[in-house]
Amino acid sequence: MLPAIPVFDLRDEAQPALAAMRAAPVRAQALWLWARGHYTPAGLAIADKLSRHWLRRNDNPLRDELDSVAAALPGAGAYALNLSFEWGCTVGLGAAEAPFMLRVLDWPLEGLGERLCVFRQAGPAGDWLNLGWPGFVGVITALAPGRFAIAINQPPLPQRAIARMARRVGADFLGLAVDWLAARPARWRHGGLPPAHLMRLVCDNAPDYAAALAMLRDTPLAAGAIFSLAGTQPGEAAVIERAEESHAVIEARPNAVAANGWQCIANPGAPRWRYSAERHAAMTALLAGPVPSDFGWLTPPIANEGSRLAAMMCPATGRLELLGMEGVTAVTRPLYLA
Repeated sequence: MLPAIPVFDLRDEAQPALAAMRAAPVRAQALWLWARGHYTPAGLAIADKLSRHWLRRNDNPLRDELDSVAAALPGAGAYALNLSFEWGCTVGLGAAEAPFMLRVLDWPLEGLGERLCVFRQAGPAGDWLNLGWPGFVGVITALAPGRFAIAINQPPLPQRAIARMARRVGADFLGLAVDWLAARPARWRHGGLPPAHLMRLVCDNAPDYAAALAMLRDTPLAAGAIFSLAGTQPGEAAVIERAEESHAVIEARPNAVAANGWQCIANPGAPRWRYSAERHAAMTALLAGPVPSDFGWLTPPIANEGSRLAAMMCPATGRLELLGMEGVTAVTRPLYLA
């Protein structure tokens, strides 16, 4: 039998990311060991030092909690992993009588699906559910019952001429590396929030859909992002595209979809995960009719070799359906909460 997704109550914890590590130490240790093996101890240490300096220079509001997470690990890595922001994703929003969100997280980090957790957290605006992993202070997917559901997708990197040439001859990885390196100086100089940290502040502090939308649209960010938001009232659903110098809000009429490409922002770039256009088209077609229950909607290419999490969230009812994935294969039992 497949394992269940554990649910931990951290609502009384001042530093929930650290409390999550203490609640699920084996999962936290396994993710850290994978990172050391993938990035090498030396590479992780260098990235960790730079990330820590950047957070301190910008007086990040979650820095103290991240410091505690770093102190709990046996070696470097906490800062770098918390600023990695390397997810691809697909999101479908329905703005009907009870708005809902369909969410698939894609990330090449193996083992995330097996170690998926749900953390009950609380902030000044109320309780919420963090769908994630121990030691991560930011948020990538969350449900705040009675308020909103929220998710983040990785946007394209602006393309440089040499990167476009590399992609034309099939050297996609080289093109991605060039674009990634070219974007680093601007990221280093920026004083805005990491997108996943903004998501955490929204979940803690936004009392409703309108407040969450304003924070996602207007808060200065250190990197581009694609946010998806669903509220509790008919029509409350939108995709918020944030580039370095511009933004766009795509309201669900009655549906909206986000993958890893821009829809409204004129910013040339290539999606950083596979099948973005195909996933966007498949989710659009899916929302045009009745959505199958019990993850019947989770079919290729919406599910693909990088999928690690699949969820259906309805903020008005507090309904959550969650599944851990390793590629197109489920590695946990479905979790149903209401």
